[in-house]
Amino acid sequence: MTLSKSQYIRGLQCHKFLWLYKHKPELRDTPDKAQESLFDKGYEVGDLAKELFPNGVEIEFDNFNFNRMMEKTQEHIDNGAKVIYEAAFSAGGVFAMADILVKNGDAWDIYEVKGSTEVKDYYIDDASVQWYALSQTISLKNAYIVHINNNYVRDGALDVQKLFTIVNITQEVLQKQSDVLKNLQIYEQMLENQMPAIDIGKHCSSPNQCDFISYCWAHIPKKNSVFDLSYAMGKQWKLYEQGILSIDDIPDDFHLGSNASLQVQHHKSQKIKIDKPKIKEFLDTIEYPINFFDFETFQNAIPRFDNQRPYAQMPFQYSLHILHENGKLEHKEFLGDENSDPRRALSEQMLKDITPTGSIIAFNQSFEITQIKNLALLFPDLSDKLLALNERFIDLAYPFQHKHYYHPKFNGKYSIKVVLPTLFPDDDELDYKKLGSIQNGGDAMDTFANLYLLKDKNQLAEIKKDLLAYCRLDTLAMVRIWEKLHNLIGDKHE
Repeated sequence: MTLSKSQYIRGLQCHKFLWLYKHKPELRDTPDKAQESLFDKGYEVGDLAKELFPNGVEIEFDNFNFNRMMEKTQEHIDNGAKVIYEAAFSAGGVFAMADILVKNGDAWDIYEVKGSTEVKDYYIDDASVQWYALSQTISLKNAYIVHINNNYVRDGALDVQKLFTIVNITQEVLQKQSDVLKNLQIYEQMLENQMPAIDIGKHCSSPNQCDFISYCWAHIPKKNSVFDLSYAMGKQWKLYEQGILSIDDIPDDFHLGSNASLQVQHHKSQKIKIDKPKIKEFLDTIEYPINFFDFETFQNAIPRFDNQRPYAQMPFQYSLHILHENGKLEHKEFLGDENSDPRRALSEQMLKDITPTGSIIAFNQSFEITQIKNLALLFPDLSDKLLALNERFIDLAYPFQHKHYYHPKFNGKYSIKVVLPTLFPDDDELDYKKLGSIQNGGDAMDTFANLYLLKDKNQLAEIKKDLLAYCRLDTLAMVRIWEKLHNLIGDKHE
């Protein structure tokens, strides 16, 4: 049975993972949007890295005819090619494709391109099995990992040489060749037998998320399992090893941290904790006019604009609800142009829109504060005004984070996506699931990052409408949560 190098890595992670992949592929989980986004970024980075070694020939991928891919690879080698992209080989029970193969004297160098900003341990294993397959057909000299240099800052035209870091891993790869042969022999025997009896464990998500979580974790309760414990410092696995699957079954004398213990206590009692004096103390720190504020950001693996680093958080949108002391609520918003760097226009408009006095409210304020600090570094002429905003922030997550208000349905968490539906379970106006194509921050990030590629004007307009609706709900949610807190302490604001 021939394995791809990615299947080899799956086997290192878990034999059951590999067995299911080869024998029961229909049980695989459907990739989510985040996984698909990672794949897309990987393809983008891989294509750009080819510019490090230009004028190469590419082997077109054909999922139905790997033999033809290998034949084309050999043809190019025989015809004196110096650089081959996606060169395909099969030997020793392994099918492998080299991202970039470069002739070096009488031998070849392998360059594996990764979209990360460092060399991860399993990259060495990946390159090692690739070396094993290729070395049985051609002479190899060096193996390299090509990864993103996150210290690179774009200035003018993209400098591909500076964007990438090239790391020689030849010695590490050579040292693992005996392990590769041993592992392949083990895999061959394992795959000929029944499915390995391997229980779930930390290996299910390390180094990568397993494709068969739904199958292997089917015995875990869908709600209120021990794995729903928050801030339990890994003690979920100790409970599981004792046969305890549900929070309901955790013994009273099992030692958990304070946060997890509170979660268990309130789950079992189904009581809501309301510390009215602490909530009032928090609310009394907020001054009118109140600016409820939220950023959305996107990331590019490959920086598109000047003064942009790879994977830098790029603010492109904000929503602002302003509540005045007379009860008037107004809304302002900004959405950047997808074809240009949005940061300058966003900064200038934000300084105009946020009131010169009063509190600025965010939920988990460190994110907004960090983005404003970055904007201040980028625009020295706006720095003083931008940094002055940070002095006015108050974190609406505070009373939930510090358990001044705690509801059993929080499950130990305090994000706005948990707090909001708990406080307002039947309010369609505050239901993110009622929105259009953008229903969470990940959707907003990935959608805007690729929006410049969209040519359909009607579709573009619809997506922008959805982006604005999503961000608006984030700040409207904060207004309603603020009102609810006043209501809980018997104030008049709701």
